[in-house]
Amino acid sequence: MKAGPALSSGLLADVLAVVRRLNRSATHDGILVQSPLPAAMGDAAERTVFDTIDPAKDVDGFSPVNVGYLVQNRAALTACTPAGVIELLDRSGIEIAGRHAVVIGRSDIVGKPMALMLLHRDATVTICHSRTRDLPAVARSADILVAAIGRAGFVTREFVKPGATVIDVGMNRVDDEATARRLFPAGSPRLDQLAKKGSVLVGDVHPEVADIAGALTPVPGGVGPLTIALLMRNTLAAAETRHAG
Repeated sequence: MKAGPALSSGLLADVLAVVRRLNRSATHDGILVQSPLPAAMGDAAERTVFDTIDPAKDVDGFSPVNVGYLVQNRAALTACTPAGVIELLDRSGIEIAGRHAVVIGRSDIVGKPMALMLLHRDATVTICHSRTRDLPAVARSADILVAAIGRAGFVTREFVKPGATVIDVGMNRVDDEATARRLFPAGSPRLDQLAKKGSVLVGDVHPEVADIAGALTPVPGGVGPLTIALLMRNTLAAAETRHAG
């Protein structure tokens, strides 16, 4: 059942009241939104909430002010998952400057900020999405391929240039045995996990890509932990800036 306008407006008003209280708080250094917000809050709720958060406490890096700073390459608080990808590339000694990076996905949370961060590191960047023509061919031109499309095992061998670095941002919970068997060979521990727990967490990249990629991040255990680490770094930066002021 879809919520009516009055209910949606009331729920959103309650959340905005909490955000404004946290904005004024001398105790809280960061505000994190658990996205996506419930559908009952209305279609524009998430954007309205991010518009309301004090940019200095926006540890997600999603407020329009911080996104604008990111466009100009002077953001102090940036989107955590893309920032984690950059950290991962740096710590793995993978060159970014001068490389061709392809980002599959154009979300405000990952795709767009990811493309901007790679661009600021002197990569040549292509953003792909559902309307991209011959997507596998475009992806196959990448030295660095970032998959953030939200579809389990979507990126297969035909998307990947031999030796490319592939970053799998996808987090998809699979509870269908047929889908799991399409992704994992017989005898895989991941199939055992499905049988025991009823679901298995998989990325946007098909496991077969490991046979052709120069480097591939795992799911789980790849980008996810870095997202959390960069969130903590943003929170510390927000606290230091606020207390220094």
